Amino acid sequence: MEPSGDKTVSATLALTRELIARPSVTPADEGCQQLLAARLAAVGFEIEHLRYGSVENLWARRGNGAPVLCFAGHTDVVPSGPLADWRSDPFKPTIREGVLYGRGAADMKSGLAAMATATEQFIRERPEHRGALAFLITSDEEGPSVDGTRRVVETLRARGQRIDWCIVGEPSSEQRVGDTLKIGRRGSLSGRLTVHGVQGHVAYPQLAENPVHRFAPALAELTTRVWDQGDEHFEPTSFQISNLTAGTGAPNVIPGELKARFNLRYSPVQQLDQLKRSVEEVLQRHQIRYTLEWHLSGEPFHTRPGALLAAVRAAVESVTGRAPRLSTGGGTSDGRFLAPMGAEVIELGVVNASIHKVDECVRLEEIDLLHTMYLQALRNLLA
Repeated sequence: MEPSGDKTVSATLALTRELIARPSVTPADEGCQQLLAARLAAVGFEIEHLRYGSVENLWARRGNGAPVLCFAGHTDVVPSGPLADWRSDPFKPTIREGVLYGRGAADMKSGLAAMATATEQFIRERPEHRGALAFLITSDEEGPSVDGTRRVVETLRARGQRIDWCIVGEPSSEQRVGDTLKIGRRGSLSGRLTVHGVQGHVAYPQLAENPVHRFAPALAELTTRVWDQGDEHFEPTSFQISNLTAGTGAPNVIPGELKARFNLRYSPVQQLDQLKRSVEEVLQRHQIRYTLEWHLSGEPFHTRPGALLAAVRAAVESVTGRAPRLSTGGGTSDGRFLAPMGAEVIELGVVNASIHKVDECVRLEEIDLLHTMYLQALRNLLA
């Protein structure tokens, strides 16, 4: 414990507050990685700063043996939104009634702090631990996710370096810290669709082709289709429209085109190419003239029972006295870039109820419980 003004706070809480105070709105890092790197260097990590475009990345490693256990996370946060909506400045960490408020408190600066302090304590206990410890930290998780973890993984692969086990500090918990472990994520496939029609006067529809009318039956089929049943670990694949626009703004003009953006969150029972073909088959069957651009954010991944899952589950149970629920729900994470390296990937973090919201927060007790879970996982795997 260490003093902070008239209070005594844990090292993990103190570091969390230092990180929140840096307004690292994606893709900015604002010195967060320098702060973490200094602490890791002090306990024997070799530090490498990898900058791609405007994105700062940190790769730190201690030891040259195997297995390699990597902590992964991000320093960037989403914008705060209107400051007037916050009860306190989002970048001035504030404690009220046992809760720490600030942008990034839950997603995921408390996770980063817990990783760092747990690692420091473990190395004090086991300076000659087996295997190797690593940190992969990016400032591009909340943004396009192009020059962050994805690029670092490419660099590591080119060097012939591998990661055996990876703990991602995303806020995975739902009601209390440690109640849920993420053992995979669905794939995310987006489409940018333009339906081509013929513009005309609403009084002369026979001289025009309304793309809204043409698309409507296909849209109904795509949104009601049962794509699959999922499996024991994954929810069924879903199709969602995120944006739909057409028209000139005039009430008497049939639009010449319709633009739609949609997303498919899909389970491993689907094949990527077949999923694309299925969408286009519906459009073609309805005789739609269209152009379609695809964007893959990440393919699904699933960590099966192994050493990492056993160690992390045991660590959570030793702290909470309860077995965590295993889940593949939610959005994407940078785990989608790490799993293809052959790494077992588990996500464990604080409660996610306030992430990306006004007055984002984390309970103080969660921060220290997460530190203890990470520390016990390190002991289980590398002691």
